[in-house]
Amino acid sequence: MTWLRDLGLGIRLAAAGGREGWARTALTAVGVGLGVAMLLVASSVPHLLDQRSQRGQAREESLVSRDGDAVPKSDTTVVRINAATEYRGRAVEGFLMRPEGAHPTLPPGVARFPGPQEMVVSPALRELLTSPEGDLLKERLPYRISGTIADAGLLSPGELYFYVGSDSLTPADGGHRLSGYGSGPAEDPLPPVLVVLVIMICVVLLAPVAIFIATAVRFGGDRRDRRLAALRLVGTDIRTTRRIAAGEALFGSLLGLLAGLAFFLVGREFVGSVEVWNHSAFPSDLTPAAWLAALVAVAVPLSAVFVTLVAMRSVAVEPLGVVRHSGGRGRRLWWRVLMPVAGIAVLALTGRVDEFTPVDPYPIAGGAVLVLFGLALLLPWLVDACVHRLRGGPLPWQLAIRRLQLNSGAASRAVSGITVAVAGAVALQMLFAAMGDEFERITGQDPSRAQFHTYSEKVSGDAATRTIEAFRSTEGVERVIGTVESYVTRPGTYGKDEIAPTTSLSIGDCATLKELAEIGSCEEGDAFVVHPRGDEELSDWVDETARKGEEIELNSAIDWKPGAKSVRWTLPADSRTVTSAPDPLGEENYGIMATVGAVDPRMVPTAQTVVLVKVDEGVEDVAEYVRNTAARIDPGMRIVTLRSTERERQYAGVQTGLRLGAVATLLLIAASMLVSQLEQLRERRRLLSVLVAFGTRRVTLGWSVLWQTAVPVVIGLLVATAGGLGLGTMLTWMLAKTVTRWWLFLPLAGAGGALVVVVTLLSLPLLWRMMRPDGLRTE
Repeated sequence: MTWLRDLGLGIRLAAAGGREGWARTALTAVGVGLGVAMLLVASSVPHLLDQRSQRGQAREESLVSRDGDAVPKSDTTVVRINAATEYRGRAVEGFLMRPEGAHPTLPPGVARFPGPQEMVVSPALRELLTSPEGDLLKERLPYRISGTIADAGLLSPGELYFYVGSDSLTPADGGHRLSGYGSGPAEDPLPPVLVVLVIMICVVLLAPVAIFIATAVRFGGDRRDRRLAALRLVGTDIRTTRRIAAGEALFGSLLGLLAGLAFFLVGREFVGSVEVWNHSAFPSDLTPAAWLAALVAVAVPLSAVFVTLVAMRSVAVEPLGVVRHSGGRGRRLWWRVLMPVAGIAVLALTGRVDEFTPVDPYPIAGGAVLVLFGLALLLPWLVDACVHRLRGGPLPWQLAIRRLQLNSGAASRAVSGITVAVAGAVALQMLFAAMGDEFERITGQDPSRAQFHTYSEKVSGDAATRTIEAFRSTEGVERVIGTVESYVTRPGTYGKDEIAPTTSLSIGDCATLKELAEIGSCEEGDAFVVHPRGDEELSDWVDETARKGEEIELNSAIDWKPGAKSVRWTLPADSRTVTSAPDPLGEENYGIMATVGAVDPRMVPTAQTVVLVKVDEGVEDVAEYVRNTAARIDPGMRIVTLRSTERERQYAGVQTGLRLGAVATLLLIAASMLVSQLEQLRERRRLLSVLVAFGTRRVTLGWSVLWQTAVPVVIGLLVATAGGLGLGTMLTWMLAKTVTRWWLFLPLAGAGGALVVVVTLLSLPLLWRMMRPDGLRTE
C-alpha cells in the first residue's frame, strides 16, 4: 500500500504541476510515444509478412489436378500467359487470360472476368495509366479498363498489376491451363546465414528505440529533483522520494503509451500512400501481434520505473537542495566494459554457423544486445573523461565544454541512440559486404553487346522477319541480333528405345550469325555446321544430324505441335564447319546456322523468335520504346534485361527490409535528439536569460549549442565505429566469411554528423525565443 500511495502521489504531482509540469510531461509522453509507435510497427511485421505471403499464395495458379495430372478443359478452366513488363524501373505484373467455359474461375480481388480487350487493374496502375507520366505504358496496355482489383488480390497498395481478357489465346501460343487459384508453393525457409542477418537487423533497429524510450522518461530530471528536495524538506525520506519520482515517470510513460497508440493508428491510415523503394503496405497489415502489443504495454511502464530508480541512485536529494555525483566519485568503468566483452564472449561461445545446422537466435541476439548496450553505457564515461581534459578556446566552445563538464549525462543519453544505431549499421554493412559474393551470381551476360533479350513462341515465319525489322526501327535501338530458333532431326524410323539424332537450327542474317559463331566471311544463302568449343563428343552428335548434302526434318519431336506438317530441307553440301562463340547471354549456340537465303523461316512449322537488342542508353525512355515494340508484336512476348550479376531474391528482400528499417530508425533518432535538445533548452531557460542580460550575443549561444551537441556526437561516433567494426568482425567470423571492406563506416558516420547539424538548426527558433531578459521573471 505504501508503494501504491507514493506512486499515486507522483502521478498527482506530474498531472497537477502547472504549465511547467505539463510541458515536461508532454515532452516525456511525446518521446515515449514515438518509441512505442516504432515498437508497435515492429510488432506488426510478423502479421504484415504473413498477410502478404497469404495474398501471394492465393493468386498462384493451379496447373495440375488433384491426382497430379494436367488440368483438363472444363467450364471453369482458364488459359493464361504471363504478360509482365517493367516501366521506368518498376515491375508491372499481369496476365493475358481466356476463359474456356461460361463460368471461369476468377483471380482473387476480381469481381468480373474481363472481356476481350478489357483490363482489370490495380488502383495504382489505374492512377498511373490515367496520368501523363503513364503515356508510354498506355501504348503498351491499350485496353479498356473495366474494373479494379481489390486489396485481396494485391500484395501492396502500390503494386502495379493487371489482368487482360483475350478471345484468341491457346496453349499452342504458350498459354497454361489452370483450374483455380491458391495452390502456390510455400516460400523456402531462409538459409542460416540470412537468419543471422535478420536477427541482427531486428537488434540493430530496435535497440535505439529502447534507448530512446529510456532517455525520454528522464526528461525534466533537474526540475523534478528540485521539486523532490522540497518534499524532503516537509518530511519525506529518501525511499519515498524515489517512489514518488517513479510515479511521475510512470504517469509520463502511460501517457506515452496512449500517445504512441495514437501515433500508430493515425500513421497507419497513411501507410498505404507511402512508398519507399517501391514497397508499401496496406493499413490492415499493420496489426500488432496480441502478445507483442501486450509485452510493449507492460514493458514500457516497468522500464520507465526501473530507469528512474536507477537514475535516482546517483542523485542525493536533500531538504536543502540536490547534489549530483556526491563526494566527487566518478563514473565506474569496469562494469561498463564488462557488457560488450560479455557480448563478444557469448557470440564466440555460440560458434560458427554453417549452411545446414538450424540457427538458435537467442545467443546471437543476446550477444549483439550486450555489445550494443555496452557501447551506450560506455559513452557517458568517455564523454566525461574527454571533456574534463579540455581547456581554453573561443567563448562558444568554452560555454559548451563548461556545460558538459558540469552535467554531460543528458547530452550522452541523447547521443547514445546514434552510437547504437551507427555501431549496429557498421556491423550489418560488414556482414552484407562479406556475404554479398555468396548471394550474387555472375551471369556471364554481356550488357555491352546487348541490353535486352526477347523471345516469343507465337511469332514465327513472316512474323519473325517483321519482328526483327520492327525492333531495328525502334527509336534508340542500335543493333538487333535476331534469330528464328527450332530443332531439327535426322529423318528415319527409330525404335521405341532409340533416340533420333537432333540438333538446333538458327536462322538469321550474316551480321547476326557472326555474333553467335566464328564464321568469318558470310554471304546470303550460306549455311554452317557449328560445333561447340572443346567438346568432341557433342560435336559428333551434331554431325549425326547435320549431314552435308543430306536431308533433315524441320519439324522435330522436341517442339512438334498438333497440326504441324512434316517439312524436309537439304543442308547444302558446301556448308562450312565452324566453332561457336558466346552470345551476349553468355551461352554457346551450336547445331545448324543458316541465313534467310538458305532457309526461308516460313518453311519452319514450329519455331521461336529470339531477339537480342542493343540500345543507345543516352536516349530517354529507350527501354520503354523497346518494350512497347514487343507488346505490339506479341503481348505475351517475354523481355529480360541483361545483367552481369544477379542477386538472390531472399537476400535482396532482406536488404530491402534493412533499408526500410534504417530510414525509420534514423528518423526516430533525429526526433529523439530534437526532443532532448528542446528539453535541455527549457531546463536552461533562466541561465540563457542571465547570459543575454549580461550582453552575450545570440550567435555565441547558437555556436555553443552546436558544440555542446557535436562533441558528444563525435565521441559517440568514434565509439560506434570501433564497436561496430569489432561486432562486425565477430559476426563475420561466425559465418566463416572474410571482412572485405573496412571503410563502410564513413557514410554512416557522415549521416550521424548530418543529424547534429539538422537538430541544431531546428532547435535555433526555440533558442532565440528563450534568449530574452524577461525569462528571469519568476512567479
